Amino acid sequence: MAGSPVIIAATAKHTATVIFLHGLGDTGPTMPVTLNGGFRMPSWFDLRTLDANGPEDEEGIKRATELVHGMIEQEVKAGIPSNRIVLGGFSQGGALALYSALKFPKPLAGVIALSCWLPLHKQFPAAAVANKDIPYIQCHGDCDPIVPYKWGQMTASLLKQFLRQIEFKTYRGMMHSSSDEEILDLKAFLEKVIPPQ
Repeated sequence: MAGSPVIIAATAKHTATVIFLHGLGDTGPTMPVTLNGGFRMPSWFDLRTLDANGPEDEEGIKRATELVHGMIEQEVKAGIPSNRIVLGGFSQGGALALYSALKFPKPLAGVIALSCWLPLHKQFPAAAVANKDIPYIQCHGDCDPIVPYKWGQMTASLLKQFLRQIEFKTYRGMMHSSSDEEILDLKAFLEKVIPPQ
């Protein structure tokens, strides 16, 4: 089962929420990861291969998506409208954020996808049930040795076929990490999609 989420309390009136999903090996639920020789580590779903056309853990992806949908519903129950909730993530967490947003029936405020890919990509665009009109920002470093930049580009070109507002940003020289420039772009994105009320 998932570890408890880290919740950072609002400093002013709580009118919006950002749910951000960690990458492989950061704090979170642990499970055996095939790619790491079956070693247990924090992971949202099993990663079987780093080949874009290789087998994927469909069951695990769907289970993790239900978990994320549950987190969103908790916020909605607490009084935050779904269109004031941003879903985001880094690496495997970004992959899950993309998939979960496209499978969530209510409108979200926006989606942040960092250094990631779209899981079960062969099922899209048919599998996208909602959140096709909201803003997405996808960011990737062009020197990423873990999730190849080419995966980011291929994901963006697929998403652009059925998403109305998607921006793909490239960071020169950035590896599988973040940068000050990326953080500023994300701050601007959040100010746009969840403006103060």
